[in-house]
Amino acid sequence: MEAGKRNLNPKLFLSKEEQYKIIETIREVEKKSICEIRLHIAKKIKGDIIEEAKKIFNALEMYNTRERTGVLFFLSIKDRKFAVIGDEGINNKVGENFWVNIANEMESYFRKNMFGEGIVYGIQKIGQLLEKHFPIKKDDINELPDEISFEK
Repeated sequence: MEAGKRNLNPKLFLSKEEQYKIIETIREVEKKSICEIRLHIAKKIKGDIIEEAKKIFNALEMYNTRERTGVLFFLSIKDRKFAVIGDEGINNKVGENFWVNIANEMESYFRKNMFGEGIVYGIQKIGQLLEKHFPIKKDDINELPDEISFEK
């Protein structure tokens, strides 16, 4: 889908196929680690992308995991900005550069207007690391919804 033809309504920005693939990728990654991943799409933000992502992270209660292993992918479509942030359980093991490197790799997809593919790539890359540092446990449960959330 070309960027010029993408709908700026957050619920319609990604095609149904892209949304399905993202949710399926989240579910696959969450089968291999104790992480919890969400995608949130906003139309426009008022401030810094990282600060806005942190607000959404808290609003979605992503900190509410047993080992603080939540990851948020946050897109602001009209601003053409995005962020990937993780909770303290992950940050204590991977460091800040990890998120920057993932974002840089995803950006190469976004520049080609391949938003769905870029998000799937980012989820898979994070999943590989989280599987190593936070492998699945017998008593693991799905602590947060897998669906995409949208700005209201």
